[in-house]
Amino acid sequence: MTTGSDADAVEIRRATHDDYEDVAAFTGRIWADRGGDYIPDVYHDWLEDDDETGKKTFLAELEGDVAGIVQGVMLSPEEAWFQGMRVNPAYQRRGVSQRLNEASFEWARRQGATIGRVMVFSWNSPSLGAARKSGFEPITEFRFATPEPDADASGPLSVSSDPADAWRFWHESDARDHLRGLGMALEQSWALRELTREDFPRFADETALFAVEGDDPAAGPATPERGGVRAVAYRTRTMEQPEDGGETTLAEYGVGAWADVDAARSLFAAIARDAASLGVDETRVLIPETVEYASDASYAGVGVADEPDFVLGIDLTGA
Repeated sequence: MTTGSDADAVEIRRATHDDYEDVAAFTGRIWADRGGDYIPDVYHDWLEDDDETGKKTFLAELEGDVAGIVQGVMLSPEEAWFQGMRVNPAYQRRGVSQRLNEASFEWARRQGATIGRVMVFSWNSPSLGAARKSGFEPITEFRFATPEPDADASGPLSVSSDPADAWRFWHESDARDHLRGLGMALEQSWALRELTREDFPRFADETALFAVEGDDPAAGPATPERGGVRAVAYRTRTMEQPEDGGETTLAEYGVGAWADVDAARSLFAAIARDAASLGVDETRVLIPETVEYASDASYAGVGVADEPDFVLGIDLTGA
């Protein structure tokens, strides 16, 4: 049971490269049955530079040992993302996560954040409970679809990269409603933020944007007023991932939304061709966690992750 004296004894400071061995010692034992924690693999690249203001990594110390860690990242002027919350098993229930949250929330408010969000794997019940105890409330859930890279993939509909048409479809889509407007961020891996109209020209210019075009059989032929886009996606990044003692390359797509299965087939085909052109081994495409989207993806011949992920948020204006 946590006591006031426990939490008061926790000291918070900025994490440094010199802390690597101590952090790796306890995070390396976490989730061993699921392939282990990623933090030891990315720690040195994960830390912010000394003069960086949009990201900060907090370290907790208790009884002279490293007791926990968390990182805050500003994804937009008002949106903070918290990630990598880990508590040393030797110091659980001692107020460590409470003090880390207090420090990261206060930092985010000073940066101008009005909302903070966190992602928790659906299988991680202890972290879900800890997030709720810290004031986070459920926002949405998603799953990854995993089309295989294929230079010859094809679908029944044509695909463009028009930002205005893509935004119009996304803005009116049920996917946007379910995801509360969130998609994977270009600025930070494994982070979601609100997508804006201004993002879509950026996707088209900097990474890749896909807008599946064609008449909607339910609504009739495309019109200038209604537009003719039936699906949309964008690429966020490519990355190297450790796997079975080696590395695999992955292309990540920040959201996938569509109106029907034919549109989904065409969208996944465009993603498969794009991934093949990049020479990656695998893909992942964020899709809403609904029966319709998961079954559409499977019906379209695309793999779907076994488990969803949850996003929770906290209002920082009064926290």
